[in-house]
Amino acid sequence: MKGRFAPSPTGRMHAGNIYASLMAWLVAKSQGGTMLLRIEDLDRERSKPAFADQIMRDYEMLGLAWDEGPVYQHDREEAYRQAFEALRGKGLVYPCFCSRADLHAASAPHRGEKLVYAGTCRGLSDAQVRLREAEGRRPAYRVAVPSETIRFDDAVQGPYEQRLDRDCGDFLIKRSDGAFAYQLAVVVDDASGGVTSVVRGMDLLCSTPQQVYLQRLLGFAQPRYAHIPLLVAQRDRRLSKRDRDASLDELLAKYGSPQAVLGHIAYVAGLQPADEPALPEQLLKGFSVEDLPARFPDKVQIPFR
Repeated sequence: MKGRFAPSPTGRMHAGNIYASLMAWLVAKSQGGTMLLRIEDLDRERSKPAFADQIMRDYEMLGLAWDEGPVYQHDREEAYRQAFEALRGKGLVYPCFCSRADLHAASAPHRGEKLVYAGTCRGLSDAQVRLREAEGRRPAYRVAVPSETIRFDDAVQGPYEQRLDRDCGDFLIKRSDGAFAYQLAVVVDDASGGVTSVVRGMDLLCSTPQQVYLQRLLGFAQPRYAHIPLLVAQRDRRLSKRDRDASLDELLAKYGSPQAVLGHIAYVAGLQPADEPALPEQLLKGFSVEDLPARFPDKVQIPFR
């Protein structure tokens, strides 16, 4: 059993980040597992080394220790390139010249937060590709999906399925700026890191079938997934680093200590009966993965105060 912390170094952690990290730690440690720390800094523009350093200090302050890492995605370009070429060698990768406006105009709504790509560039001929490149247009790259249904059992949300062509569509694995896309990077990183347990917010549930599809194409093992409810602000608005919702700085100022912050988050999430300070090791006592479905009903969001 190996879980992972996978923060993006784009700002200070907030309550939602802490909650997801705590749950990942509890799930792994309750089964005698280890934790890997991966810094997901694919977004070079927003990711800052100072934020990465601060995140690690914050984890240590909260008592959320890791056993391996940190691993930085910016050091993993060659691994992503090899996976990209393996998919291209299967004849599944094609260039896409659609602009953002094109995508919104042609794509259909998905039941999650994404649009389903209409396959506009899937049938371009070599001559059409060369013409667009001659016009100075830089392509992104998509992987073609079949009319196949991906099914898996989530440890929290239960059985989940998605038909790739209807609910997902051909999806990006490399952006037009040359950066490899999150879906490809996270699959490669989880496989190379030996990650067997992925605990994260249920907003990423609809992305998981795409990752399972890539895992199967690349011959990687599938981790056990657990998508937990989100902590949300008032009116069911997601907590955000951009809005400074429940940032760790504000939480420390309000509750006075890292243990009190962790204890309050655990209390709000139903991990302990009283709103009192706690260490991760205290929350681990009596914690069981089997309790997750009972603790977290299907698709319930947790208001954070």
